Amino acid sequence: MRVFVTGATGFIGTAVVNELLTAGHTVLGLARSGAAAAALTAAGAEVQRGALEDHDSLRSGAAAADGVIHLAFIHDFSDIHAAGETDRRAIDVLGAALAGSGRPLVTTSGTLVLAEGRLGAEDDAPPAGSPASHRSASEATTLSFASQGVRASLVRLPPTVHGEGDHGFVPMLIGIAREKGVAAYVGDGQNRWPAVHRLDAARLYRLVLEHGTAGARYHGVADEGVPTREIAAAIGRRLNVPVVSKSGDDAAQHFGWLGRLFGMDAPASSARTRERLGWEPVHATLLEDLDQPHYFEARTPA
Repeated sequence: MRVFVTGATGFIGTAVVNELLTAGHTVLGLARSGAAAAALTAAGAEVQRGALEDHDSLRSGAAAADGVIHLAFIHDFSDIHAAGETDRRAIDVLGAALAGSGRPLVTTSGTLVLAEGRLGAEDDAPPAGSPASHRSASEATTLSFASQGVRASLVRLPPTVHGEGDHGFVPMLIGIAREKGVAAYVGDGQNRWPAVHRLDAARLYRLVLEHGTAGARYHGVADEGVPTREIAAAIGRRLNVPVVSKSGDDAAQHFGWLGRLFGMDAPASSARTRERLGWEPVHATLLEDLDQPHYFEARTPA
């Protein structure tokens, strides 16, 4: 299968590209820069020059492929709803290019779209006003193509997709702990974050591409819910700093905008995903990964 992949040179995308190539697929990766194009070529993929806002490029890439995996997202937390609208429009273009073909379209959402305080399942729809509401419209747009002759489905990822090279929320927490001299959690720290290793997530994307059902939601979740106090404790142990609780205004001041997310109780299940696709995570858990040096080694600024 020739697969068009957006976000092909990102942290998750590089693992997905390698997973697809290893399984015998051909990959056409979206690249917005010469460096990204060179990285794709070196990996053994073909290159489609363009960007998420370049709808002609998206349309051309999808039309030339047997299936699409959409991973790209503009992580601009200063205007996350605008980023969400860019994502929704991109999905609309990709889906329209595949309409009536029966070809697969696999897009990306997050488990944080679901209600807090309960175990989120695949068939749960995002409630109004969810913390990740910028993803809700993209979910609805994806699933609308299931009735338009597209094998459209989506993968929800947890807030922590971890592994070597991670530049997401966990490295941010580590950076805050270094700066402040304490590893903190919010309240009693019993609120839970789900997690998955990026290599397990990559295998799930391939399985959904190959075997996913039109209109289905899948969860790339290995750890259903790691108490945030345990995440803070692992960071504190590796940095040799105290582990402390923050609450209310103190948490907002300590973590900034990340405090709202780190204070969420948002466990999620992947039971139906495992049953439907035979997917089983085999790589390190989040706490096992946090016990490795790569999260704490000095990094050269990008």
